[in-house]
Amino acid sequence: MLFNSFEFIFVFLPVTLVVYFLLNKRKLTKAATAWLVFASLFFYSWWNVKYLALIVGSIIFNFAIGTALAKIAKSDGTEWSKKSVLIFGLVANVLLLGYYKYADFFIGNINTLVGLQLTFQKIILPLGISFFTFTQIAYIVDAYAGKAREYDLLNYALFVTFFPHLLAGPIIHHKEMMPQFASMRNKVLNYRNLSRALFLFFIGLSKKIIIADSISPIANAGFDASAQLTFLDAWVTSLSYTFQIYFDFSAYTDIALAASLMFNIRLPFNFNSPYKATDITDFWRRWHMTLSRFLRDYVYIPLGGNRLGSFRTYFNLMATFLVGGLWHGAGWTFVLWGFLHGAATVVHRVWTKLEIDLPRFLAWFITINFINITWVFFRARTWEDALRILRAMTGMHGMELSSRFERLGINFGSLVFMHVNKNIFYVLALLMLIAALVKNSNDLSETFKPNWKNASAIIIIAFYTLLSLHNVTEFLYFNF
Repeated sequence: MLFNSFEFIFVFLPVTLVVYFLLNKRKLTKAATAWLVFASLFFYSWWNVKYLALIVGSIIFNFAIGTALAKIAKSDGTEWSKKSVLIFGLVANVLLLGYYKYADFFIGNINTLVGLQLTFQKIILPLGISFFTFTQIAYIVDAYAGKAREYDLLNYALFVTFFPHLLAGPIIHHKEMMPQFASMRNKVLNYRNLSRALFLFFIGLSKKIIIADSISPIANAGFDASAQLTFLDAWVTSLSYTFQIYFDFSAYTDIALAASLMFNIRLPFNFNSPYKATDITDFWRRWHMTLSRFLRDYVYIPLGGNRLGSFRTYFNLMATFLVGGLWHGAGWTFVLWGFLHGAATVVHRVWTKLEIDLPRFLAWFITINFINITWVFFRARTWEDALRILRAMTGMHGMELSSRFERLGINFGSLVFMHVNKNIFYVLALLMLIAALVKNSNDLSETFKPNWKNASAIIIIAFYTLLSLHNVTEFLYFNF
């Protein structure tokens, strides 16, 4: 089920919310938890019910691993037996993710390298598998370290399946979520949280429908015709995708945090104006913040972090970013994207040691252009498509804006129509100003006060957004 669908907004969310708080009001807290788990599994299986068994099986397996780790620690079992259980759990999770996400990628590479003709599996990627797998990997590692304990399967199922974060994050930790679900205070409807959540929800929905979905036809047209792009075409294409993925992911994060806040549960921030970053390290502190946290805590630090000298630090950074790139998709373009960000992070580390400061605007300009260029590899279907677009961006295929872009338009909602050949550059400049200068949703939400002025703003945003809700599209991060 999509956050930007009528059935979610007008049926699923209000019904789930009302029943949950009614059950809690009658002191039926266990029933309320069970209801929220049932609703979350229904939410997940709305797309394809056959994958319901997959997520349920994953939950039961990882709960058993976590329980076994706790029992070994309680009984003073050997470190060897404890580590064996952890390794078994990690391998099983990685194999599950590897089969569903990377089987055809590996088959294709084996066929190419060895000359075999293995049959492709053509597996449809289950929604959210990367996220609920990483969430549970974090749980069993924390259980091994004694940082997490859960002896109630229903509570554990709620931790994994809670629908606001299930499909595209944030990647959460048991210790930051379960105390919130256990708090009796959070089981009572909080109208202040509800008003803030509605504000954040419709801010996010407007980003998705009015901005991200409106700019996507431009990006799609360019990437679908990479061989014919001119200089201006290529820059319009790359920048359009740069803003599409920015506002699309920002929208998802806003809506996820808002939906959770309606239940008085605070998810960790996952997006903090990343296009304001003045270096690549700053970008990764702001973009997909919980993924960055996961990769730091469960890949970079276990590899040795920065404790084993400069060379090993740079190696660990590269390895971490390669894992991050491959996590996003089964393709060499994603691996290269991760490699480029890893290389940029290494260069930034070296540059920092030289203690040379660039003017803030120049540092931002270099960073945003690097991000824009690397998004080309992230979005392109093939290596050849990415190289064609990059060549066009250097002016190798002519300079003018081609007729294919002149025929397209940006339809911002249902009320405003702008012709690309006259306004696309103004639109891209406006989106850059919004991303680089405007206060972000987190800040707006934290300072939000329920009053008539803000209530009017919510109503206007909601009315405009819902009028524009015609063609429901998936969020980009559902593909990862």
